[in-house]
Amino acid sequence: MTAIFTESMKTGDIVTKFPGASKLFKQYKIDFCCGGNRPIGEVLQEKQLDTKEILDSINTMYQVYNQEDEIDWTTSSLKNLMDHINEKYHQSTREMLDELSAFVTKVYRVHGQRDSHLKAVYDNFFLLKKDLEQHLQDEEISIFPYIAAYEQTLADEDLKKAKAEIDHLESEHEEAGEYLKNIRSATNDFEIPEGACNTYRLTYLKLEELESMTFDHIHLENNILFKRI
Repeated sequence: MTAIFTESMKTGDIVTKFPGASKLFKQYKIDFCCGGNRPIGEVLQEKQLDTKEILDSINTMYQVYNQEDEIDWTTSSLKNLMDHINEKYHQSTREMLDELSAFVTKVYRVHGQRDSHLKAVYDNFFLLKKDLEQHLQDEEISIFPYIAAYEQTLADEDLKKAKAEIDHLESEHEEAGEYLKNIRSATNDFEIPEGACNTYRLTYLKLEELESMTFDHIHLENNILFKRI
């Protein structure tokens, strides 16, 4: 088997070429969005993971991967990519943040005195919520219209405006990544406490779902959309 993915390839580039690798990366907590510009070999060595085993797994999975089932966002129109991000991630993120606001607040209020880690979950979630809501608005009002204008006009002025907004949004991505990392750490990788009630369990499951969705969202922007600009 010829190895398509090697130690020198960046994590973000691997997921761009093979979206299915994101599931494996999430399993091993390998950053492919905000930190997607690092070589996979370097990341695996840092995490003391078996480089050969994981690369062999990715390459084996890729052999049976049906590319016809995936849209190649590296060659689609920028407008189609932005429409996809809007439709798949923006509304879903807003709905999940609203839903989690009630869950996180209730769990902290009811169990916070016993489970002290819930304060960190509460604080970081609401920082994340504020950050993401502003981020989504910035994309829809500023960055996406500038990119759409540039795709139509190819004018330097539109390109400069888009690049200026991209720098700002990438820093917001890093902040969101830190809040998510803090939540995962506080919950011990979303390990549901013994005897947790249904709301407690659902809150952890929804927080992990939000993390996964946000990683995929940021990957599409940092490693594909912004790179193309």
